[in-house]
Amino acid sequence: MKQVTIGNRNVPAIIQGCMRIGNLDTKSLQNLIEKQLESGVNFWDHADIYGGGTCETIFGEALHQIPGMRDKLILQSKCGIRPGAFTCYDFSKAHIIRSVETSLRRLQTDRLDYLLLHRPDLLMEPEEVAEAFDQLESQGKVLHFGVSNHTPSQIELLKTCVKQPLEINQLQFSLAHTLLLDAPAYLNTTDWIYIK
Repeated sequence: MKQVTIGNRNVPAIIQGCMRIGNLDTKSLQNLIEKQLESGVNFWDHADIYGGGTCETIFGEALHQIPGMRDKLILQSKCGIRPGAFTCYDFSKAHIIRSVETSLRRLQTDRLDYLLLHRPDLLMEPEEVAEAFDQLESQGKVLHFGVSNHTPSQIELLKTCVKQPLEINQLQFSLAHTLLLDAPAYLNTTDWIYIK
């Protein structure tokens, strides 16, 4: 498997997304994890809202039943979207910390390798994001940080307060989402971008 560099670590060029694993049973998910590892894919992308939390829960159950497997994987999750009648975004310190702690419980792990802010919160207070990141890093709950679907100017605003490097800007790309083609300035925002 081809490797790419994020920050100071090498990771596979392909990441396994978990948005659609909610219907898998534990055995099927364990088989998927093991097959992906055989292929060199050990990086798994979650979000607190995938399947209303179900995707993280079933992944955690499958992972828990394979001794030693957690240390072979890179786990990433995202937070900041509050679904409901009107979807909104929340980068408050309280919401970020609560979301991470919930994801850790669901995934049955003590740490996330990467935490991404999922879609921009236009009303964010960068100071609150920085406080949340500092707390999560000092507690060892998150090792690396990044964003998802942020513009270069939104990243620069965060960097005025956040001391941790924002190592990833995960951008959505498909036939229906062509921002990478329409606004190539996104490609210059961080060292590495994951497209799903």
